[in-house]
Amino acid sequence: MLRVQEICKQQGITMQDLAKRMGVTYQALYAAVSGNPTIGKLGEIARALDVSVKDLLDEPKEDTNSITCPHCGGKIHFDGEPCTPDHENIRGKEYYK
Repeated sequence: MLRVQEICKQQGITMQDLAKRMGVTYQALYAAVSGNPTIGKLGEIARALDVSVKDLLDEPKEDTNSITCPHCGGKIHFDGEPCTPDHENIRGKEYYK
């Protein structure tokens, strides 16, 4: 997720203000921010906010060797052999092994 809304809040502007700065509609900006923006669009947003593209990206998570299971919220670790939480009554749990 991009940090555009967070940066706007820090700068005391709204997403509508940012859209005006960029010369686009709010809907176009929202679609870019909530979708998969191109590097060019990220550059435009960064310039309008006077930040770097890197500043727009989420901070890296401390634990980069795992993800959170969407079914149970447990950690799935990838340091070596995948280690998964015990999935009770979850259809498709065989794919986690």
